Amino acid sequence: QVQLVESGGGSVQAGGSLRLSCEASGGSLSRDCAGWFRQAPGQEREGVAAIDTGDGSTYYLNSVEGRFIISRDNAKRSLYLQMNSLKPEDTAMYYCAATFSGVCPAYGWALLHGVQYNYWGQGTQVTVS
Repeated sequence: QVQLVESGGGSVQAGGSLRLSCEASGGSLSRDCAGWFRQAPGQEREGVAAIDTGDGSTYYLNSVEGRFIISRDNAKRSLYLQMNSLKPEDTAMYYCAATFSGVCPAYGWALLHGVQYNYWGQGTQVTVS
């Protein structure tokens, strides 16, 4: 059974940094689409960053580009989101997601908006004050 488990959330002051981790079990994450999404209270979920775990290509939400970095360690079956220069508007529950399909056919914008992510973690809270 495929599972994703996030960690690394917390409370931080504006301008600070956090690193989120997502560990996969039951699947390799070596040739998949994977991403980080967030949802603030009363708002719709939005894609933050996504990666093709095979070739490492990435795509970011405009408002986080230059501040957030998505990466993966295929050997550790893990996905990461390094978040720098955090702002209060980054406050949300953050979720990792992956396809576990063995291929990532998407590129660029489609990594965030054109992929059916079938597997989701339980979320980790990020609060910026």
